[in-house]
Amino acid sequence: MKKNILYIVLIALFISAVGFVVIKFKKDDSARAATQYTLLDRSGTLAEMPEWQTTKTNATKLAAAIKANPKDLKSQIALTNLFIMEARATGNYSYYDKAAMKNVNNILALDPNNFEALTLKSLLYLSQHHFADGLATANQAQAINPFNAFVYGILVDGNVEMGNYDSAVSNAQKMMSIRPDLRSYARASYLREIYGDYPGAINAMHLAVDAGVPGDESTEWARVQLGHLYENYGDLRNAEMHYTIAMQNRKNYAYALAGLARIAQSKKEYTKAINLYQQADSLINDFSFKEELVDVYQLTGQKDNAATTSKIVIDEMNKNATGAAKDETIGHYADRELAYAYLKINDYDKALAHAQAEYNRRPNNIDVNETLAWVYYQKGEPAKALPYIQAALKTNSKNPTLLCRAGLIFEKAGDKAKAKECLEGAFKNNANIPATLKTSSELALKEI
Repeated sequence: MKKNILYIVLIALFISAVGFVVIKFKKDDSARAATQYTLLDRSGTLAEMPEWQTTKTNATKLAAAIKANPKDLKSQIALTNLFIMEARATGNYSYYDKAAMKNVNNILALDPNNFEALTLKSLLYLSQHHFADGLATANQAQAINPFNAFVYGILVDGNVEMGNYDSAVSNAQKMMSIRPDLRSYARASYLREIYGDYPGAINAMHLAVDAGVPGDESTEWARVQLGHLYENYGDLRNAEMHYTIAMQNRKNYAYALAGLARIAQSKKEYTKAINLYQQADSLINDFSFKEELVDVYQLTGQKDNAATTSKIVIDEMNKNATGAAKDETIGHYADRELAYAYLKINDYDKALAHAQAEYNRRPNNIDVNETLAWVYYQKGEPAKALPYIQAALKTNSKNPTLLCRAGLIFEKAGDKAKAKECLEGAFKNNANIPATLKTSSELALKEI
């Protein structure tokens, strides 16, 4: 009898707990649905950008149109595009991704096959590193309209991130045939880089820059990518020139500042590099600036600053990752980035856990394989690193950082010939390689 009563009580408690979770979920869902997103004010240099006044005016007009007619899908799509562009301009992806995702979900609730909304939802998924979802949504959009260049661009991105490189190339060719412009040239450049063709990648990115309007964010983004290609190809003079031009065309452009910081770092002008990274970080919330700043702090013996900055990066990434697990409109997966962040503080177990989590999502991506291989190497397990670094090299990438890591792994695993091949390839053009990695690689090459 007592057992029966106990079972009844336990069942009642379980039902109550489930009910509480359901109620809480519904409340959270209702709260998200009720949230009204507006354009946030910019401050400092970002408020001085020439497009800011136009952006504010357009946002006000679109919000008024939607308020007057909630079924005005054209205005909702335009406002979604505006939010996505504002995320790029300010780096505030956590807010504007939510705003844009709410809009596209509203549109798709009214029109499930709305092509523009599906392409934007795919773009947002990719922004949040929900790559499989982004690719699936892009395929859904492409089935509706197979003659649109933009959707093929998203298909390129999604297939690259999932490691489907042949499909990425095929979609890039379709995109280029429909509309050769900045976006298509930039994607052609990225694919050529993946396949080890740096001269071809540089040529295509030049075409991308020339196709854009000087000063526009997308144009200067392409110019910065061009500078980075020159860095990897060993032409630091041209790299610095393009970063400087981007700065002239778009005042205090954060990504150009970070590029100039890398150039200063290569010249061992560490104080200048730190100042430039800090300036970039103050303008846009991009974890990569802080991660590169950690490297300079470590090089200059500023252990406390390195540790503090690493903790900020890890805490923020974990916060976003937790949000991504609970709600598709919050944050993004950041396991690959977290793996490298934990490596910087020598927490190899957590680095491995995050690298494996990313690998489980997309085992065919070369960058993900490189990450997992490098974590195993840092843990002192080069034999476990081998299959992953071999997978990372499958496209014949000539990225100097990848080649250095591959060379070190092969050397430790006992394959001296392959190690020499990779390390000599890394140093062939005097590329801008992270200082600590460069030193380790130079020592290994001397010993082979």
